[in-house]
Amino acid sequence: MLLKSSSLCLLAAALSVPVSAVADIPSFAQAAIDSGIALAGLNGIAVLKSLANIKGTCNVLNLKVRQEWRTLTKDQRRNFIAAVECVQRKPSILPTGVAPGAKSLFDDFVFVHMRQTPTIHLTGNFLTWHRYYLHVYEGELRKCGYTGNLPYWEWGLDVNSPRDSPVFDGSDTSLGSDGAYVPHGGISIIQPSTTLPIPFAPGTGGGCVFKGPFKNMTVHLGPVAVPAYGSATTIGVENPALDNPRCLTRDLNPDVAKRVNSFRNTTRLILDHNTIGPFQGFMSGDPRYVSGSVGIHGGGHFIMGGNPGSDPFVSPGDPAFYLHHAQLDRVYWIWQMMDFANRQGVADTNTVVNDPPSANTTVNDWLEVDPIAPRVQIKDMMNTVGGNLCYIYV
Repeated sequence: MLLKSSSLCLLAAALSVPVSAVADIPSFAQAAIDSGIALAGLNGIAVLKSLANIKGTCNVLNLKVRQEWRTLTKDQRRNFIAAVECVQRKPSILPTGVAPGAKSLFDDFVFVHMRQTPTIHLTGNFLTWHRYYLHVYEGELRKCGYTGNLPYWEWGLDVNSPRDSPVFDGSDTSLGSDGAYVPHGGISIIQPSTTLPIPFAPGTGGGCVFKGPFKNMTVHLGPVAVPAYGSATTIGVENPALDNPRCLTRDLNPDVAKRVNSFRNTTRLILDHNTIGPFQGFMSGDPRYVSGSVGIHGGGHFIMGGNPGSDPFVSPGDPAFYLHHAQLDRVYWIWQMMDFANRQGVADTNTVVNDPPSANTTVNDWLEVDPIAPRVQIKDMMNTVGGNLCYIYV
């Protein structure tokens, strides 16, 4: 889906406003920050500034617009769901024997993420690697007949009751329901490279998704490190690349949502950090920058909960993963556009919290999603309207 109706109106208005008119980030009242008005305003500024950075083959006529899930029509949501199911039916393209548990192209995406988890999280390539990963996934959805663009999930709208979100309400235009309720304890997340537990109350599910799309979905790969209920431990299998068929479970968690993924936390992340190191560090709960936090990145995964959504290795096995990470990419894009000339760099190394020690990440490093798509360099994923990519968020 290219520019249509409301998107065209938005861009027409944007084109009539000189970029210099939004050169400075406004100050926002606390009520505007807490309600999401400030974040929406920052998104609008990012749209305006993106127009000044369009390059290469990208232009206002082929510019794609990614929207929040609930702003899509019901038919658009059904079209998206059908495309995901199509990717799940396509055969795996992995070399024979690499991952016997990968039964489909959808599973291939899970394996590519699982295999690289220690070198694409709490690293210098985290944001750009996932940006490329989403771009490739979006392309596969289009090959399956999807006519739109990758939607995102604005967690801030759902912090009080994630299970009632249009993403998870179990309707035929959702990504399936919460898990069936089973009594269970909460989870305690150990911040990487620390012994510090971060406890959360139990969610509202815990069992298999029981209603709506993906209620009969079979998860194959993993788990590697699913948080165990009632303890600070995780659950995994000896060889997560083998087939381990099980249902998709969720444990939608309002405690995580309210404490971590509020409009306030997301907006303050954008406003409070001027360089990439602390921005991505606070986003992911990096102990080198913040103590006792999972960040909005971890928060989104633990709002979904369950297996595999809360497993940092195989979380793409929950179809909602891609909407969560599209929201993270949106936040990154907004942050970049507040000062794009100075926000095209990287920080950190190529291993989780630099453990074991590794080389510093550079923009000339390669992002790999082999064998699904060719590798690209980090510098080619910096500008969402730079030609290699051509999209914005509204």
